[in-house]
Amino acid sequence: MTTNDSGSAPKPPAKDPWDLPDVSGLTVGVLGGTGPQGRGLAYRLARAGQKVIIGSRAADRARTAADELGLGVEGADNAECARRSDVVIVAVPWDGHAKTLESLRGELAGKLVIDCVNPLGFDKQGAYALKPEEGSAAEQAAALLPGSRVTAAFHHLSAVLLQDEAIEEIDTDVLVLGESRADTDLVQALAGRIPGMRGIFAGRLRNAHQVESLVANLISVNRRYKAHAGLRTTDV
Repeated sequence: MTTNDSGSAPKPPAKDPWDLPDVSGLTVGVLGGTGPQGRGLAYRLARAGQKVIIGSRAADRARTAADELGLGVEGADNAECARRSDVVIVAVPWDGHAKTLESLRGELAGKLVIDCVNPLGFDKQGAYALKPEEGSAAEQAAALLPGSRVTAAFHHLSAVLLQDEAIEEIDTDVLVLGESRADTDLVQALAGRIPGMRGIFAGRLRNAHQVESLVANLISVNRRYKAHAGLRTTDV
């Protein structure tokens, strides 16, 4: 007797992993948008046509940075940035990560949060990875923001390349981690808005530590070869 003869419904075909949602209408907030990484991400997303709001502890500083970027980017204090955005990228320094998120728990409730913070230390031998008590910066964010949907992405991007107006495409993949496939699909789609960039699903948040830590290796690569190295995933 075949499966159909037994009355069981046929198994639906597997979803195409590259069938990603349309995110063009979403407003993206960037906490830490006046720093090099946040500013670079804000510029690239706005250049791709995304509505972007830069957040900072000081609203006037955020507005100044937004005016310098142009492209319709707006500036606001962190709380207003979080409230007005559909998706919020966390690009603050590691030493201010927990305090910033704790202060915005209410504003970030119900939001999709993308954490791109890399916990790193530096000494005479160079950069090295730190391991937060929760396991990673992304897991710390998830613990501090129980009402938010936390993902992790955009860790391995060169702030220099992101901010260089002469560069048309950013030749790199973005590893995306999270608990919900719908959320990681959305983040992948957002990464794919930037020419040359792909978002690649890379597992659940419990795997975020090694992704964040790899930045220490990339810093060593960049120093040795005077480069702005990124990542590409083969056979995908």
